[in-house]
Amino acid sequence: MKHVIIGVGAAGIVAANTISKHRPNDQIVMISADDAVYSRCMLHKYIGGGRSVEALSFVSPNFFEARNIVWRKGISVTGIDTAAKTVSFDGGTETYDKLLIATGAKSALPPIEGVKDCSGVYGLRDLADATAIRDKAAGAEKIVIVGAGLVGLDAAYGLIEMGKKPMVIDMAKSVLSANLDERAAEVYQTKFEEAGCVFRFESKVSKVRSDGAGNLSCMILGSGEEIPCDLLIIAVGINPESKLLPGKPDKYLKVGDDSVFAAGDATGLSSSWPSAMEQGEVAALNMCGIETVYEECLAQRNTVNFFGIASVSVGRFLATDGDTLDVRVDKGRYQKIVINDGVPAGVILQGDISRCGFWQYLIRNNVNIEKIPRSVWKVSFADAYGLNQDGEYEWVK
Repeated sequence: MKHVIIGVGAAGIVAANTISKHRPNDQIVMISADDAVYSRCMLHKYIGGGRSVEALSFVSPNFFEARNIVWRKGISVTGIDTAAKTVSFDGGTETYDKLLIATGAKSALPPIEGVKDCSGVYGLRDLADATAIRDKAAGAEKIVIVGAGLVGLDAAYGLIEMGKKPMVIDMAKSVLSANLDERAAEVYQTKFEEAGCVFRFESKVSKVRSDGAGNLSCMILGSGEEIPCDLLIIAVGINPESKLLPGKPDKYLKVGDDSVFAAGDATGLSSSWPSAMEQGEVAALNMCGIETVYEECLAQRNTVNFFGIASVSVGRFLATDGDTLDVRVDKGRYQKIVINDGVPAGVILQGDISRCGFWQYLIRNNVNIEKIPRSVWKVSFADAYGLNQDGEYEWVK
């Protein structure tokens, strides 16, 4: 059997590895516009000079050779014929028995007037973006980043390591609003400010202006304020690269007929790195004939690490009506658990993330810890659980 995988990101690589394990005699062909395998999470390290292209890779140097994978790199797929079971690209076609579309996503471009007409405007999504930003930033002095989420701060961190002092603009009230609560996020904001980064919250860019030769020179906020700018990085979300998908993914991640699957950001499902890996594995198992259902989970893990400070959030970390909170703070550590009807709904661990896998397990499986006769922070896997008379999981010790 011949498997063709489009994309060498997290989903595609995990899928290839999974197929290789379960069907070692099958043929695997990978096609990618990228000519290198790299972690998008580490692109800021490349911008700042801390990592080379080779050091961005998350696979072994002989990954493809060891699995007899044919990798067609630097190639953009132009079409798929599901009837003929062929993938078309400039210069040829590739036939398949099973196909995985793992084409990822591109940076979203907000409706900023003039942004498409100016050079010096970039997203931060792939290696080409990071290279362009690094090269342009070397001679730039007035750098602005739109978006104070994880990607925006990644860009800021890389630029700081280059000796730059960027301005970050966001409509939210704090950094990392989708990843952490204000208490945990403030720790990072303070560190970025100490390094020379400037933040403007509850603001948005409505227009950009060029110098007359097409070069970015100024941005204008919604308030009318003008800010000089010679490099603009936009980090406000992604658009799935789904144009090749013949349909929406079902519970087996099939799209269209039984021979075509999708995984990763292209699906429009959960867009985290762990989610992409999980989807890649599930799709690959189904491609191998091992029926496996993908269950999208809201309790995905978000990891943040800047200035040597690690944080993890899982699930719903902001309390709502009916929730109770358990918080502990000491030197270098902030931890918070959101509990609803005895079940952990979310957690933030900052400074000490050693038990993040444990809390993710409880949250994902809706484990009730209400009857544990001690502090929530002392609960462990030693507190065995079982099914109660209602058929629900419940901790019994």
